[in-house]
Amino acid sequence: MKAFMQIIFLKALIVLAGVYGTTAQKIFKGTVYMEGEPAAGIIVEAHRGTSMMTSFDGKYEVTGDSKSKFIKFTLMATNESKRFDLNENSTGEIDFAFTGVLPGAGGNEEEVASGDLVLKTDEELLAAQDKDFMTQYSLYTEFYKQGDFASALPYWKHIYNKYPKSTSNIYIHGAKIFEYLIENAKTDAEKDKYLDEFIKVYDQRIKYFNGEGFVNGRKGTTWLKYKLDENRTTQLEGDALKEVMLKGYEWLNLSVDAEKAETELPVFLLLMQTTRSLFKLNALPKETVVKNYDKCNTYLNAIIAKNTDKQKTDDAKEIQTYIESLFTTSGAADCEALVNIFSPQFEARNSDIDFIKSMLRRLRQAKCDDSQLVEKATIRLYELEPSAEAAFNMARGYVEKDDLENAKKFYQQAISQETDKILLASYYYERGLVLYVKEGNYQEAREMARMAISLDPELCDAYMLIGNIYASASSSFSGTNLEKSAVFWVVVDYFNKARKYDDCAAEAANKASDYRKYFPNKEDGFMEGLREGQSYKVEGWINETTTVRF
Repeated sequence: MKAFMQIIFLKALIVLAGVYGTTAQKIFKGTVYMEGEPAAGIIVEAHRGTSMMTSFDGKYEVTGDSKSKFIKFTLMATNESKRFDLNENSTGEIDFAFTGVLPGAGGNEEEVASGDLVLKTDEELLAAQDKDFMTQYSLYTEFYKQGDFASALPYWKHIYNKYPKSTSNIYIHGAKIFEYLIENAKTDAEKDKYLDEFIKVYDQRIKYFNGEGFVNGRKGTTWLKYKLDENRTTQLEGDALKEVMLKGYEWLNLSVDAEKAETELPVFLLLMQTTRSLFKLNALPKETVVKNYDKCNTYLNAIIAKNTDKQKTDDAKEIQTYIESLFTTSGAADCEALVNIFSPQFEARNSDIDFIKSMLRRLRQAKCDDSQLVEKATIRLYELEPSAEAAFNMARGYVEKDDLENAKKFYQQAISQETDKILLASYYYERGLVLYVKEGNYQEAREMARMAISLDPELCDAYMLIGNIYASASSSFSGTNLEKSAVFWVVVDYFNKARKYDDCAAEAANKASDYRKYFPNKEDGFMEGLREGQSYKVEGWINETTTVRF
């Protein structure tokens, strides 16, 4: 009897074990991704359970049990493994990003990004004593405070991917981390990789913390700052430049439309700079330039009128001045419209010296020199104040009439009287431009441009002028075919100098690209014993040292 009972008890244990084994089994399934795409060749193994290898759809389904502590993902090609830790809250639906991040969240949004996505605030996580959050957050913030961004990165990424709604500090700190990574990257490809990740940080910030208008302003600024950085090995040109600028422009425009008079002040300026450049690249119509100028000017006027913060008001006024200059020099400002705006104002304020000076600057920047308003205002200003600026305006008036002798006299008067270096540089530049365009005096025109640069090294138009002078002079330059073609090395040097400055960047980039076509070829260089990167001096009156390029 005793033996019989033992057999019955043993069978019961076997049955119970089977029942418990069945009920404790747990199925885990999902999709494995690499850089946002389904990944094949990943071995997925549940702790205390089964394993399988993913196919081209990246999908997996494995079985574990109630005591399974993790799921292991191994890339068969490299044997690299990553682990997703399971906890009591883990569901059976787990998508996993082996590299990069997951594509848009789907299904159970509480648990999808790199395994678990926890959409709780930091207060909720601390109240729940979430050890994973507290540990990872503590590690990343400690390294961040020390300025050790490289060490902070993996812990920051864990919080960013798993707890994206915990605190906005993730995104504020993330911006600093990616700025550091981009600025310390060794190659353009590495910079672009980090920049793309940086842009995704902005997008995720909008998703979980809103503030779309403000964040788009920061996003557009960051994009243009690093894509157009002069320290990049390869500068963007042509369609690539246009594409990058259009992308940044779109974000800046969205920011201003959303934020209106609350827009960050630098965003107004960058929007107008980008608008102007895209217009010059034939990527935006004239009407859009006028519309954006009016929009920015309207919001800046509102800031100036209502703001009690003197510093912000002063900054807004300064930016408004730059924006007016960008607009009037864009080529999109219609002279007829400007004359219609200023004519009644001039009649009412024709004894206001400051107003007349400001009006003339804007009209001349917009190439309205041949209008009757400019002529009347120029004469009136000289009557009221025969200053350097008034003499300069008189010189311009005589240039319009092709009276170059009188123009020269007033240019000389303006140059001899002016004490402000920046204004004096502009006088030298314009005198050089007249010598080049109207008189064909290349050497003297170059000397005027050099004087302008010595006074204002950021006057990019002066570099453009020298580049244009040398390009025009190349046809009459004596020497061998290589010596004539070598002039274009110097031409491109000057356009590359000009492109460092926003006002000339787009036009200079295009000219540099165009004139590279006229560089000497390798065969001619070989015959002359020249090699790439070697120093080379262009002789004659040009007398400039450059670098050999083919």
